[in-house]
Amino acid sequence: MAIAEKIYKYIEELPEPFQEEVLDFIEYLLMKAKSKSAQQEDESWSSLSLTSAMRGMEDEDTPLYTDADLKVMF
Repeated sequence: MAIAEKIYKYIEELPEPFQEEVLDFIEYLLMKAKSKSAQQEDESWSSLSLTSAMRGMEDEDTPLYTDADLKVMF
């Protein structure tokens, strides 16, 4: 028997107020899962973006800018 079927079977046995609590908890878990998934996707895009931006820099021998290029020194 699949997990979803077991859950459904147990929920049918509960009084309606408890079924509403189960529904609230399921909605909370779905929201949490979507939030985590969105966060992981954001992290993946950030990593890809940084990797793309840094590509080829390891081959550069001289920096593009030096201290002399600064207008204001801190």
